Amino acid sequence: MYAIVLINAWALAITFAQRAPDWLTIWIPAFISVVCCVRVASWWRSVSAVPDAKTAHKALTRTNQFSFILTAALVAWSLSLYPYGDAYMRGNIAFFVGITGLGVIICLQQLPSAAFIVAAVINISFVTYFSLAGIASFLGMAVNLVLVSVALLLVVTVQYRHFSAAVTARAKLETANHENERLANLDSLTGLSNRRQFFARLEQDFSTAKGRRLAVGLIDLDGFKPVNDLYGHTAGDSLLYEVGQRLLAFVGDRGHVARLGGDEFAFIVDDCPDNEALIGLGEEICAALRTPFVLSDSTVQISGSIGFSVYPELAEDVHQLYERADYALYKGKESNRGHALLFSKEHVAAIEQNQQLEQLLSKADLDAELTVFFQPIVNIQSGKTVSFEALARWNSPVLGNVSPAVFIPVAERIGLISELTCTLLRKALATATTWPEEVGLSFNLSTHDISSSDDVATIVGIILSSGMDPRRLDLEITETAMMYDFAQAKAAIEIFKILGCGMALDDFGTGYSSLSQLHALPLTKIKIDRSFVSGLHKNPASYKIVKSLLALSSDMDLDCVIEGVETSEELEALKKLGGVLVQGYYYSAPVAGSEIARFLPRSEMDRKAG
Repeated sequence: MYAIVLINAWALAITFAQRAPDWLTIWIPAFISVVCCVRVASWWRSVSAVPDAKTAHKALTRTNQFSFILTAALVAWSLSLYPYGDAYMRGNIAFFVGITGLGVIICLQQLPSAAFIVAAVINISFVTYFSLAGIASFLGMAVNLVLVSVALLLVVTVQYRHFSAAVTARAKLETANHENERLANLDSLTGLSNRRQFFARLEQDFSTAKGRRLAVGLIDLDGFKPVNDLYGHTAGDSLLYEVGQRLLAFVGDRGHVARLGGDEFAFIVDDCPDNEALIGLGEEICAALRTPFVLSDSTVQISGSIGFSVYPELAEDVHQLYERADYALYKGKESNRGHALLFSKEHVAAIEQNQQLEQLLSKADLDAELTVFFQPIVNIQSGKTVSFEALARWNSPVLGNVSPAVFIPVAERIGLISELTCTLLRKALATATTWPEEVGLSFNLSTHDISSSDDVATIVGIILSSGMDPRRLDLEITETAMMYDFAQAKAAIEIFKILGCGMALDDFGTGYSSLSQLHALPLTKIKIDRSFVSGLHKNPASYKIVKSLLALSSDMDLDCVIEGVETSEELEALKKLGGVLVQGYYYSAPVAGSEIARFLPRSEMDRKAG
């Protein structure tokens, strides 16, 4: 627009250069040029800026005002040249006013108010001046300019409507995009950030940390699944929402809270305090989660475990920061459930050890390196050994003897547990077939072993091909395995019961199963965890718990094995409580299959051998 004005203005000035004074042909065009250049420079500086509504309104108002001033000045200047020209030169004035005015109107079609101002100034001045001049041709040109201006203004009006509609549509689209982006980063249940937004925020905070301490805390709820199963998913959803609100209340302005999925939450702590204060925050959160939640139809109580990791001490990047918090959470749930644990240098060593174990176990000759040890289960009323529990042992060529507490979790993590189970079960059954018929075998199954119908079918095939009567075999599962997928666990147990196997629930009382679910399972035996037996004779609480569990097993018509008996005092206390089947170091540590004979009557072993 300014180019049209300046080119036409200087063309007209040159036409009158020899006739009109310098102040009309040089100084006024020069001044107009300076003003136009200043406006262009101002526009150029602001071209990339996005003004707010107030600033934009001021700028448009100034444009309207300037369009009037500039147009009036140009018309006045061009008409002031009229007395100095001949007919030809006066025609140039009319041409200048018409072409410049129409060009400016077109350029201002996105601001119709300014276009109308320009049209009004030009047409009123042009028509008035040339009407008074009394020249018919000029009057005709004026009328023609008015008609063309009206036509252009109609076009400008229509185009502005389209432009306005396009701007409105774009604004709506941007609003919709912003809303979609917000929803894509939002957990619809709790209103917290979701997993995607959490990692985006973590990346952002990490990039700006510049050596500043940054902590990630991962939270896993303990006991959430039973709430879902007992009270329904609506109650479970309400509980998750309330958990999110409590986390927001404690983390607040100190960080960013998100729900990663299921019953997993996470938070980022910016400007992380020292380790002691961080653990203190974690323990406050854990204590808050232990406070009962009052829902619409029920009051429930759960707990939560937290794993922390801190940058830059023990994490070099975002991935490592998250993974190490996850590892701390895993170890915390394993050793001190319901509390906070900070990833440490000891965990680094443990991870390196686990990586070595994973590599060695994945390459191991399981048939050659795995062996089965057996621990007797004794009837304390008759003093006879009634069965043996099979326990895994791994003799690695590199590491030597590795505890099952170490390598079994590794095997589960790398997906090798099914192979371990099959190898160990074959060996245990092969040994048990040499025992007297009245001596049974107990064998532990993992969560993975009963979570797949294919794995269950494989185990059934091994039992049938062993030649041992399935009625002599008790298969043990934990409460954790049962709660992982209750329906699948029940189906697996029913298959084993049809086969004739006994089914025992191991570590009873340490998990989250409900009595209604236990009653629904076709169990034949429960095993009381050693944590209730240790110091039984001098711990009234443990004494009452074991007494209650024995009564419960009797009422449910289940046999009961008491694990972890290590002293004569514990044994005597169990006898007084009416316990029958016990297992523990008081009788024997786990022994190799070759040592089984010393726990059985000699005549029975001789008869079996014969």
